Amino acid sequence: MPRSATRAAAVLLALGALAYTAWVLEVLVRTGLDPVRTYVSELAAADQPLGGLFRATDLTAGLLVLAGAATGLAAAVRRGHPPRERWALGGWIALAVFGAATVADSRLPLSCTPTADPECAARETAGLVPATHTAHAVSSSLAMTGALAAMVALTAAARRYGHWRALARTGPALVVLELAATAWTLAAVAAFEAGRGVWSLGAGQRLQVLLVAVWLAVLAYSLAREER
Repeated sequence: MPRSATRAAAVLLALGALAYTAWVLEVLVRTGLDPVRTYVSELAAADQPLGGLFRATDLTAGLLVLAGAATGLAAAVRRGHPPRERWALGGWIALAVFGAATVADSRLPLSCTPTADPECAARETAGLVPATHTAHAVSSSLAMTGALAAMVALTAAARRYGHWRALARTGPALVVLELAATAWTLAAVAAFEAGRGVWSLGAGQRLQVLLVAVWLAVLAYSLAREER
């Protein structure tokens, strides 16, 4: 990857990782939502007082990651990656999907907070909430699928092709932890939808998105090291 493109991708991804952790502001500000029980996206719900702030940070994170992934992909294509480096090309594409889906996520907020508001949960079960609830679920699933695919593919590329040493060292552990956090989150969502409690859904999902942000930061650091 050309040095200028490497530097640009590293900066964009580092800033994207920072914006993607904006939800930690709930430690400092009063949101009224229990971080152990509630979806991260409920912070950005339309009826929340700080919803606009968290939608803006999600939008910013998605745009930055999308731009960083597009920069990495374009540079890889210009350089003419040999066929054996398809893992890297696939990883950049998956990362772009994650960024684009996160942008969509920010534009499709929940109207209320189903894990915190029983009335909202009842309306959601009865199908009486806006279509954005379903659209948000689709975009969120697509974002996390893209993130997981990017983590696996770019970590594999780092190890197979000798790229990005920091990612090659720490990436596998982050991928394993991310898969575990995703399994926890999916099980908790299934339990909630079945009326069996939340199983600390919020904690699992916050760990899930935090690990994505950490992985993005490691990728950005690896790119910066490569540029130097």
